[in-house]
Amino acid sequence: MMTAVVEERTPRSSQDGRGGKGDGEPRHLGDAAAEAGGRARGRRRRLGPARPVPFGRLLGPALILAAWWGASAAGLLDPRILSGPGTVVSTAVDLVADGRLQGNVLISLQRAGLGLLLGVVTGVALAVVAGLSRTGEYLVDGPLQIKRAIPSLAMLPLLILWLGIGEDMKVTVIALGVAVNMYINTYASLTGIDSRHVELAEVLRLSRLRFVRKVVIPGSLPGFFVGLRLGVTSSWLGLIVVEQINATSGIGYMMFQAQQYAQSDVIIVGLVAYGAFGFASDALVRAVERRALSWRRTLAG
Repeated sequence: MMTAVVEERTPRSSQDGRGGKGDGEPRHLGDAAAEAGGRARGRRRRLGPARPVPFGRLLGPALILAAWWGASAAGLLDPRILSGPGTVVSTAVDLVADGRLQGNVLISLQRAGLGLLLGVVTGVALAVVAGLSRTGEYLVDGPLQIKRAIPSLAMLPLLILWLGIGEDMKVTVIALGVAVNMYINTYASLTGIDSRHVELAEVLRLSRLRFVRKVVIPGSLPGFFVGLRLGVTSSWLGLIVVEQINATSGIGYMMFQAQQYAQSDVIIVGLVAYGAFGFASDALVRAVERRALSWRRTLAG
């Protein structure tokens, strides 16, 4: 009887061990681990920046404006040194009413636009010559690197001696600053093209024109747009300086005249105009860059 009972219980315990602990519990633990892994993957921590918000870049300027307005309303700012936003807006309306603001703005835009155009064309042309030809690199890169170390403003005395104090000098100063930025970034992008792409173009026996269209232009566009953004900023910086050198028109001239009469509100109107045009032009370049480089997936979104 005892033997029978033992023999009868042994298979049951073995079966329970295989079925209960061997099959039941491991399967339960495996399901729990899978569910935990799924939840962990669902709650994956974002390491990069969040998705861009439309007009999110206006948040910073809006906060600065709010702080300025609040400090002025609280009486923390001396109006003789820094006028409040309300006074600046009123002054801007008066300047628009008598035609001074829009007239000076148009002249400044003309100078900046012409200098930017000449600088972009010159910088890109030199970058292509230096980037696609070893002889061109030897002839062009050295002088451009030397010019890079010399600020355009440091050349003002020499440019005034050569070109006088007219519009030619002003546009040349702006174009020099833009050209250096365009050359440095476009040249770096050109020389950074993967050599395997060039070898593939040689194997496929692409013509020079098709090589430029299929390899050179797509490979250099990222650097070109970086240079263009820096060039736009450089054009506004150069404009601010040259318009205060014996100028008779422009935003800088208007600000210089206001300085003589301690009109801080007019000066701030000019600064706001410079800042607004700089911000808008940079946003325009960003929009064109996103459209032209839509094939890239970057943190910029």
